[in-house]
Amino acid sequence: MYADRKELSNLKILPHTHFSCLLFFYLYLFFGRPGEQKHLKELPSLQWMHLAVVACGNRLEETLIMLKSAVLFSYRKLKFHIFAEDSLKPEFEKKLREWPSSYTKKFDYNLYPIAFSVGNAQEWKKLFKPCAAQRLFLPVILKDVDSLLYVDTDVLFLRPIDDIWRFLKEFNSTQLAAMAPEHEIPKIGWYSRFARHPYYGTTGVNSGVMLMNLTRIRNTQFKNSMIPAGLMWEEMLYPLYQKYKNYITWGDQDLLNIIFYFNPECLYVFPCQWNYRPDHCMYGSNCKGAEEEGISVLHGNRGVYHDDKQPTFKALYEVIRDFPFEDNLFQSLYYPLQSKFLDTVHTLCGRIPQVFLKQIEKTMKKVYENRVIVHMGANYRY
Repeated sequence: MYADRKELSNLKILPHTHFSCLLFFYLYLFFGRPGEQKHLKELPSLQWMHLAVVACGNRLEETLIMLKSAVLFSYRKLKFHIFAEDSLKPEFEKKLREWPSSYTKKFDYNLYPIAFSVGNAQEWKKLFKPCAAQRLFLPVILKDVDSLLYVDTDVLFLRPIDDIWRFLKEFNSTQLAAMAPEHEIPKIGWYSRFARHPYYGTTGVNSGVMLMNLTRIRNTQFKNSMIPAGLMWEEMLYPLYQKYKNYITWGDQDLLNIIFYFNPECLYVFPCQWNYRPDHCMYGSNCKGAEEEGISVLHGNRGVYHDDKQPTFKALYEVIRDFPFEDNLFQSLYYPLQSKFLDTVHTLCGRIPQVFLKQIEKTMKKVYENRVIVHMGANYRY
C-alpha cells in the first residue's frame, strides 16, 4: 500500500511550501529509519456514523467519489444510506464490491428506492433537481436511525466525518439540525435579494450539507404559517409545499428555509468551511472560517467538477477520483493535488490554495507532532 524508500527518494517536492515540509517530515517519521518496522494499530469499533445521499440520473460517479472521500479520511465506521433510482442500484452494488477489503470493512451500506410518503410522488421527484426532495423524508423512512449526516452528491470530505459528527454534541435542548449559511454577505446573497418566501436569518441556509438528529425531528411539533397549532414533520411537508410552491426556486432547500424561519430555535448554524462552495471564492474570498482553518467539506455545486469554470474544485474532484485505493495517500493524492493547483492561479479560487490545503497541513502537523512527542517520551529519562 505504501511507497518503499526508493520511491520516496524519487518523490518530487515543491520547494518553499509549508505543505511540502510537513509532507516530507511525515513520510520520514512514518517510514522511520532503515530496518525499523512500524505498524498501525486497529481502531476500536465504535458507534456507527450514518451518512445519507440521494442519487438520480447521471449522479452515480459523483456519489461514489463522495463516498470514497468519506471512507478515505474517517476513523469510525460508516453506515451509508443510499437512495437511488432502480436503474442505478446494480451499478452501486458492483462498484462498492470492487473496493478493496481494507476499505470495505470500514463501512456498511443500504440501498433504498426513491419514495415519498405524503403528497404526489411525481411532483416531489421533479422539485428543483431530480429526487432532491427525498432528503425531506429521511426522518420518516429511517425510523431506526437516531442521527444522520445528509450531503448532496457533489460534496467532498477533506477531513474525517468524525469532526462534523461532533457538532451533534453541541446542539442545545431545542436544536435538531445543522446547516451552513447560503451566503456570508447579505447584500449579495440570493435569498436577501430575490426570495419571495420566508427564509432563515439574514442570508438563508444551504441544505447541501445537513446534520440531523432524526429522533428530535420525529418528536417535535413545528410552528408554521398554516394553522395555529404545531404540526409534526411528516404532516407538515405537503401542506407547506402546496402553500409556497409558486414562490420557491430552490425546491426542498426553500422549504427547509421556511421551516426554520418559523422555528429558528431548532437550527444550529455551522461555519461556512463545512459547506464551502464556489460562491465563497469566485468573486473574492468571503469565508473567514476557511481562511483561518481551511476547508472541511467542499461542495461543488454549479456543476464545477465537470466544466472548466472553477478548476480548483475540479482538481480536487479528479485527484480523489483517480486515487488508487491501495496507493500511498501522500504520494498519489496530496502531491498531485498540489501540482494541479499550480494550473489554477488564473482564477480567484486558485489564488488561495492555502484555503484548500490548510486542513491537510494541519493533519500533517498533528501527525508529526505526535510522533515527535512519542519518540522523545520513549527516550527521555529523569
